[in-house]
Amino acid sequence: MNAGKMRGKISVWGKEEYKNDLKENDYRDALKMEIWAEIIPQTASLQRAAADTILSNTTHKIIVRYKSGKGIKQDMWIIFREHRFEIKYILNPYFRNQSLEIFCEEVIG
Repeated sequence: MNAGKMRGKISVWGKEEYKNDLKENDYRDALKMEIWAEIIPQTASLQRAAADTILSNTTHKIIVRYKSGKGIKQDMWIIFREHRFEIKYILNPYFRNQSLEIFCEEVIG
């Protein structure tokens, strides 16, 4: 793994449980970690919907070091330069525990 390619700092977000004013359990968005990553665009497609609406579907592969990213789960999301990426699945290539490949879909809107 070439650490020199990890030029983007990503923020990993998730839900955090807390007690609200009524002493009930509630959830809020919370920053889980900030780590260095390599972001690689994978695929893109355009979809037409009703009333001349165009939707885009863009996927990315985000590569992080294994030890710094092993706390990332599929119910979290990633923010990079004000773009939000929903995590689709996480891959540990060849089970070597050197890097994690996180396959994401960019959320637009």
